[in-house]
Amino acid sequence: MALLGENERALVAALDEPALIVEGSIVRLANAAARQLLGERIEGRDVRLAIRHPQALELILAHRSGELEATGIVEPGRSWRLAIRRLWSDAALVRMTDRTDAVSAEKMRVDFVANASHELRTPLSTVLGYAETLADETDLPPDTRANFGRTIRDEARRMLRIIEDLMSLSRIEADRFVAPGGRVDIEEVVAAAVANAGHLRDRASCEFRMSINPALSSVRGDRAQLIQLLDNLISNAVRYGCDKPGSAIEIEARQDGGWVQLNVSDHGPGIPREHLPRLTERFYRADEARSRESGGTGLGLAIVKHIIERHRGSLDIRSTLGVGTTVTVLLPVAT
Repeated sequence: MALLGENERALVAALDEPALIVEGSIVRLANAAARQLLGERIEGRDVRLAIRHPQALELILAHRSGELEATGIVEPGRSWRLAIRRLWSDAALVRMTDRTDAVSAEKMRVDFVANASHELRTPLSTVLGYAETLADETDLPPDTRANFGRTIRDEARRMLRIIEDLMSLSRIEADRFVAPGGRVDIEEVVAAAVANAGHLRDRASCEFRMSINPALSSVRGDRAQLIQLLDNLISNAVRYGCDKPGSAIEIEARQDGGWVQLNVSDHGPGIPREHLPRLTERFYRADEARSRESGGTGLGLAIVKHIIERHRGSLDIRSTLGVGTTVTVLLPVAT
């Protein structure tokens, strides 16, 4: 057994990530991060008691240099990169880097690309199919040709909405660390969003009921983004809450201490509880068929979430089956 000097101890202790010196199968030295992760009494014990991952143990106990990406070394779900460097014949330095966030971000990126490709491929396939028919069939009846043309137009508009939402989401994410600096009147934002939703209300025969506190303080914000936020909430409420004659969407704005609270409520069928935590994920739909039929892109609440994060606010979605859904946004008042 080689003796570990003060230099080796100081070097291992200086590392931020968990680090061990394993001699044979015994942990001779563990820095503070390793003891916190693997147990305060890990030094002097068999490494197999702390690390229960066959591939990781095989590399560590071979005492040869190498690297390994592994999940579940210490606990399920966490991903680690092990960097092992041979020190002498039967000893090695083991460094552990937590890769959980990076792996999760990469999975989100891959899923996002796959979902975006799928969302665009579906309308594009329809456009190509109808366009090829129009190009190849010269004797189609006029009403059939007109129907094909309308379908191509509608699907092209759907693709355009998806692309516009993707671009919008990208711009919002690029500015997420830059707090907006303007002062915004929420009453004006509500008025603009309600005016924008006029065509939705007419099409769905839906009444808008507004309750706006006239003494609201201004919020520190980006006016265009806050209008976009409310546009998305109102269009969702109309899409799912105006399913019968006499339906109403309620929009409320009031102040609660240092916060301005916006509530958008519908009295539609509601959303099952298991869907609520995932509603702000990109392309997630609680009712996929209905969302597609009504022109939803699956990005509206993701955009809402990122706008609220940029404004240092909070979002809450509550829904009861058969009663309806209320989305609450809190925004800090301008100081």
